Amino acid sequence: MLKGLGLAMAVSVVLSLLAVPAARAQGIELASLQVGRNDGALVVDFNVRINLSRSVEDALSRGVPLYFVAQAELYRNRWYWRDARIARVSRTWRLAFQPLTGSWRVGIGGLNQTFATQGEALAAMSRITNWRLADAAQIDPDIRHYVEFSFRLDTTQLPSPMQISVPGSAEWSLGIEHTVRLE
Repeated sequence: MLKGLGLAMAVSVVLSLLAVPAARAQGIELASLQVGRNDGALVVDFNVRINLSRSVEDALSRGVPLYFVAQAELYRNRWYWRDARIARVSRTWRLAFQPLTGSWRVGIGGLNQTFATQGEALAAMSRITNWRLADAAQIDPDIRHYVEFSFRLDTTQLPSPMQISVPGSAEWSLGIEHTVRLE
């Protein structure tokens, strides 16, 4: 009798675990990052996958705009001091849900584009090709250089009341950093 009860409990635990939907990974994942030369310039190509947490999606659905920032910096190695920053570029996207129309808007500077779904909007801001970082003349072939790349959710641009509870929250800490050495 006891063996049958233990087996029944084990089966019910396994079945309850199978009934729970799989947790979706949250965060930003770097799918690809390439640094190369094109038309006399050093250019960056990147592709990221953005998976928003429940609290971030909830804020978006309530009309809170989110700002995502991509940044690339070119450094020259120095043995005697801190590495010298040669160039830095940054791009900021504004992602917002329009509740009245049920559409998503992605803005870069003064340009805005409307999308039907959140996935389409995130895809539009998750990839850049031929992003000009520096002129090729700024790179000394005898010295080592590297590029630091980051893509993150900028929580400093959230409305002030939200900034009180967000800094310690892991659900709002979305970002990726990566370093590429130039050859």
